[in-house]
This record gives sequence, structure tokens and C-alpha cells, in this order.
Amino acid sequence: MESESEQVALKPALKTLVERVVRETLDVAGQKPEGELEVSVTFVDDRRIHELNRTWRGVDRPTDVLSFPQLEPGAGEPEVSPPSGGPVLLGDVVISLERAEAQAREYGHSLEREVGFLTAHGVLHLLGYDHQDPESEARMLALTEEALSRVGLRR
Repeated sequence: MESESEQVALKPALKTLVERVVRETLDVAGQKPEGELEVSVTFVDDRRIHELNRTWRGVDRPTDVLSFPQLEPGAGEPEVSPPSGGPVLLGDVVISLERAEAQAREYGHSLEREVGFLTAHGVLHLLGYDHQDPESEARMLALTEEALSRVGLRR
């Protein structure tokens, strides 16, 4: 996890949880998480994610998570094929820790659950999943819940 002035500090246990959620999300999505694929996860405050949301999506408000994929998956079920000779950077996931804390309170669950959900959601977007219709939204939610279940973050 990179260091920028706009980033917020993470407790070691939360960092470990994020790493586990990334691995499990890649696995439930049919990707090999060990050694071939890389995901950058950065935690920022609401001010910074608002700037990113405005700049990259044209939406002038803070959000909870943004994904910036480096690859363009094809149509259908997303699949990533790393070239031989090194890891593939899938992209960047940026999470507002402020927004995650507020949503955890609002939804009545732990910060760990909310951060796990946002991490899995962001990773799935990197793989090409989206939630533009009820069917694709249900698929994303099912994969997210499976990944969270594997790390002990059940509803």
C-alpha cells in the first residue's frame, strides 16, 4: 500500500484483512491470486476521493470506493491472462476510510466488514464486473459475499 500525503493510516490488522480479501476475491472470481496478479489498494479521506471522483468520473461528490483498471477485459465473464515473465497490475482501488466508517455505523456492522465489502467490490470492478443491471449486480454481490465469507466477514 503506497504512501501519499492524502492517504490515511491503516491499522496492521485492517491491512492484513484487506490483503486477504483481495486474494479471496480474485480466487472466487476464478483468478490466480498468488504471484501473478497485483492490486494496489489505497485508503484516503473524503476530500481526496471527492477530487478523484470529480476528475475521473465527472461526479462532484465523495464516494466510498473507486476502481482504476489497468486492463480491458473482454465481453462476458471477466478473465485475466497474465503474460509470461512477471506479474500483471490489475489496477488501483481507492477507498475513503471516512466514508467506510460512516457506512459501517449506518449499516450497523463493523468497519472491517465495510472495508472488506468495499475492497472486494473494487477488485471485482478491476476484473471487469459491473452492476449496471439486476443480473450483473446480483453476480457481483454473490462473489463479494463469498469472498467475505471466506475471511469470516459474514452478515
